[in-house]
Amino acid sequence: MLALEMFRSVSRTMAGKAIGGRMPGVLSGFAAPLRLVTVEEPRVARPGWARLRTRLSGICGSDLGALSGRTSLYFSAVVSLPFVPGHEVVAELLDDCEDLPAGTRVVIDPVLACAARGVEPCEACAQGATNRCARITVGHLSPGLQTGFCHDTGGGWGEQLVAHRSQLHPVPDGFSDEQAILIEPVACAVHTALRAGVRAGDRVLVSGAGSVGLFATLALRELTEAGEIIVVAKHPHQRELARELGATEVVAPGEVLRRVRRSTGAFQLEPEFSSPYLLGGVDVAVDAVGSRPSLESALQATRAGGRVVLSGMPAGADLSAAWFRELEVVGTYASARADDAFARATELVAGDAVQQLAKSVANYPLHRWREALDHAHSAGRLGTVKVAFDPRSSS
Repeated sequence: MLALEMFRSVSRTMAGKAIGGRMPGVLSGFAAPLRLVTVEEPRVARPGWARLRTRLSGICGSDLGALSGRTSLYFSAVVSLPFVPGHEVVAELLDDCEDLPAGTRVVIDPVLACAARGVEPCEACAQGATNRCARITVGHLSPGLQTGFCHDTGGGWGEQLVAHRSQLHPVPDGFSDEQAILIEPVACAVHTALRAGVRAGDRVLVSGAGSVGLFATLALRELTEAGEIIVVAKHPHQRELARELGATEVVAPGEVLRRVRRSTGAFQLEPEFSSPYLLGGVDVAVDAVGSRPSLESALQATRAGGRVVLSGMPAGADLSAAWFRELEVVGTYASARADDAFARATELVAGDAVQQLAKSVANYPLHRWREALDHAHSAGRLGTVKVAFDPRSSS
């Protein structure tokens, strides 16, 4: 089968890490540890597993981070190279899988937890916190925190992959593939909103208005009793979408502290040779980018004793505010079965606002992968919520 494969290349990874932030084009050129290859179809010959044919597979920020070398080496122990990326997947079953007949269209919960690995449930999985599984390197599969990072399962950037019944969620008949591809990232946003611990009337800052920030805004508005939701957006199209999905106000990155100060009555301090920050601020801030400036903006705008939620994969930042203002810093990764996240996400994706978003999904065949990655790097500026591969397409 045809697939895009990520492989180990120290030289390319270091090149991407050194210049990828300044020249994103190199990440779809010579510096990308990615290749279009013909490989054997993945198979896991154990009960509960089935083959799937990919219909669409999204390009996520974590995929771009892995290709650019920005991802921390912390994660090197929970992947198995070479692997076929792609964890946001809409596919159709090629085999019967327990109660699901062949031909069923499904989306995948990509976390390879205890059930998929054929081991007794760890404490986290037994409680439904499957995203915190302690067994993601053992069992009958190679190490891999998710489908799309595991050598054995394949991923959505290939024509076929395999998945376990515990990962499969049927797609409603009325959904387009473009709607369905948004279910997994929205499920992650559902988990983010629930982890944020928002109380009635809380002021919330969402730093970033890419797909992560936009879906977090939607979930916060629909699933919590947040009062004011301020969203930080760079581009005009992002500002419009943030308002449609529930933002009270949208501000440019350089306006965050001034806007929060006006809303909350906080005091702004100007330290020497460093960025300004507030005494006072929002109750909850969500970093939906993972960059150092975005995380520091969230930290600097949150009141003492408030909560900062890491929704984007984080980069290094000055954590002085977390210590000095006794902030509660909370990570939020993937989605948890206990949240019923995929069912809630499916309901949100059925809404009019997300149906409109789905129309902006940009699809590419595998052989145009360089163009697709370039588009994904510039998605915010171009007004695209999601870029995806369609392995069935030849043009």
